[in-house]
Amino acid sequence: MAQIRILTEGDLRTLVDLDIEAVECIEQAFKVLATGDVVMPPILSMAIAPFNGEVDVKTAFVPGIDSFAIKVSPGFFDNPKLGLPSTSGLMILFSARTGMLEALQLDNGYLTDVRTAAAGAVAARHLAREDASRACIIGAGCQARLQLKALTLVRPIRMATIWARDPAKAARAASDLTAELGIEVRASDDASVAVAEADVVVTTTPSAEPVIKAEWLAPGQHVTAMGSDQEHKNEIEPACVSKADLYVPDRLSQTRILGELRSAISAGLIAADAGFAELGAIAAGAAPGRTAPDQITIADLTGTGVQDTAIANHARLRASDAGLGTNLES
Repeated sequence: MAQIRILTEGDLRTLVDLDIEAVECIEQAFKVLATGDVVMPPILSMAIAPFNGEVDVKTAFVPGIDSFAIKVSPGFFDNPKLGLPSTSGLMILFSARTGMLEALQLDNGYLTDVRTAAAGAVAARHLAREDASRACIIGAGCQARLQLKALTLVRPIRMATIWARDPAKAARAASDLTAELGIEVRASDDASVAVAEADVVVTTTPSAEPVIKAEWLAPGQHVTAMGSDQEHKNEIEPACVSKADLYVPDRLSQTRILGELRSAISAGLIAADAGFAELGAIAAGAAPGRTAPDQITIADLTGTGVQDTAIANHARLRASDAGLGTNLES
């Protein structure tokens, strides 16, 4: 008789925080991805256009990790108008040795939020200047807040600017983050100025139209674009990719069809078969990251199944140590 551990969102929020351990967990997953031994199928994605929604299913077998996760992640972007969060979902954990169901992590997207922000920290650790102290966050939702917190874990961020289409939401986020992080965070009504003043720029929107123009980018900046994870999305102007000295995908095969690279290819600015070193290779030291302070670098993060398997196992181990969760016999 097998035991299945049920973990609620409350359990998981108690167990897992966006901290340096979460960043290290996700960085290690990227490093293993670079070895070529990971089994990670393409994302299963379904659009539900009448309700401005989508559902993604991601998974990966990662050698060295005892279990693998299958993550189901809905995103319905009109939900805030209904008083509901934009994202929800769960992670299903199976034994990598036997395939037996081990856990249901009913996180409502919380673990996805943490692992996504942790990936932003990994990108900044290897691509942003070591002295980067000023950040610009495009967007004012949950991920915008977490991305700024993640940046402060790996870079000496002292000041940040939030720009969003809804100025009131940007102002609330800036006020909350100032109190939470103890740094100066302010809202801006001009995206171009906010970007120009920053050492690190992170885009966190579901936009289908670019919110950052290539002419705004200056030498020495790093950009992490993490909102373009569907074929119709595009946060940064395609010319940004061709302007960059170093473009880094999380998974090249994905960014060619889902990420900012897709838009640059469609615009004829980048060859469809152009090769780029992935973030995992750079993290593992198999490829160079930033090599000069005046380089413009871009990380294109579409989200990978290795991140989900890694964060789900991170949560499983913490739950075991803490004795949290409800066990069911099956």
